[in-house]
Amino acid sequence: MAVHELDKYNVDIYKLPNGIHNYQFEVGNSFFEAFENSIVEKGKGNVEVELEKTETFIKLNFRINTTVELECDRSLDLFDYALSTEKTLLLKFGDDEEEINDEIIIIPRDKQRINLAQHIYEFIGLEIPMKKLHPRYSDESEDDELVYSSDNSAPDSPDDNNDQGGDDDDDIDPRWQKLKNLK
Repeated sequence: MAVHELDKYNVDIYKLPNGIHNYQFEVGNSFFEAFENSIVEKGKGNVEVELEKTETFIKLNFRINTTVELECDRSLDLFDYALSTEKTLLLKFGDDEEEINDEIIIIPRDKQRINLAQHIYEFIGLEIPMKKLHPRYSDESEDDELVYSSDNSAPDSPDDNNDQGGDDDDDIDPRWQKLKNLK
């Protein structure tokens, strides 16, 4: 990771008074390039963070609005994908640093600063769809269509169940004949 690039996302919390504090961050191509094997290489947008500090925890509310460049799974064309999300992260003060789950992290009481870059990157990554389709394919049906079938029966055949005594028996490989009888 390019450490100096991600230093922009540091927030000094040690002497920060209790209360609500707001921060604005910009993300761009250099932000995504700072992460190795990034699922996003190009993008830009802004991140608003509302930090609420108390004696026992820090609550972070992220409001992320970005546009990232994705590669279409179907055509391999590049396209811009706009995403907007709101996430919450809770940092509890404790003795050691430990991640309890995706939303709660324990940090040492004497921690000087926190870096929000990794969290911002992960929140953006979670919003990227599994199936990345170019917008020109948005009119197509999203229903799962059968693209390939290994079923050799004719689609207009009225009885696909137990066809034991037909000409098809001669065409079947003898090694598979016993499996056909299991139907």
